[in-house]
Amino acid sequence: MAYLDVCCYKKRMLFSKIDMNVSFRKPLLQSRVCFSSMSNTLPLDPLSCRNRFLVMRHGHSEANQHGCIVSSPARGIDSFGLSARGRKEISEALVAWRWARPTRIVHSDFLRTTQTAMRVAEHFGVATSMDTGLREREFGELEGEQDARYADVWAWDAVDASHQRFGVEPVDAVAERMVAVMQGLEKRYEGEVVLLVSHGDPLQILLSALAGVDLRHHRDRPPLQPAEVVALFE
Repeated sequence: MAYLDVCCYKKRMLFSKIDMNVSFRKPLLQSRVCFSSMSNTLPLDPLSCRNRFLVMRHGHSEANQHGCIVSSPARGIDSFGLSARGRKEISEALVAWRWARPTRIVHSDFLRTTQTAMRVAEHFGVATSMDTGLREREFGELEGEQDARYADVWAWDAVDASHQRFGVEPVDAVAERMVAVMQGLEKRYEGEVVLLVSHGDPLQILLSALAGVDLRHHRDRPPLQPAEVVALFE
């Protein structure tokens, strides 16, 4: 435990000196992921990664349009795809693309992320695959409610990254499955530019975990906007 305490302390000291709006887009030099509980670590060394990674949030969706929470696979896999605005956002992102050209696209199996990934894949002529580890965070009993209820969950996140109030998926569990997707890709591939297409909360949690930030503070990071792309470790 002493090693983990020192590891996470050094990371907190580092990021306290860096403007948070910039630090997540700078090289992430941490050698391992520390979770807020300090009870486990998931190794992911950016200096020895065999692949390059980009992450992308899906475009504006019908769930966003209706202002409702759609986090259950039972509703999100076959419905609530991209809105007309979301399709336009993705087209604009592709025209203005300034990142490395993806050679492989991995996406959540929700309709809004699948449609986003397919549009990007068609543009670049690359293959896609689904990974349930990139799914939306489940919001339990808040499913179908107005998206203003997210704030109720985030308030509890700031207290405890392992809470399950309202039956939601804990922050630390989301971080673990998102990082596990990257670890699996690192084992299977080498020399690829992998684009991960996922959802707002999971991506914000992932970026916080990779930066060594206490996961209770994942909302301190500016959230990715619909169709926004971020390069990791660059």
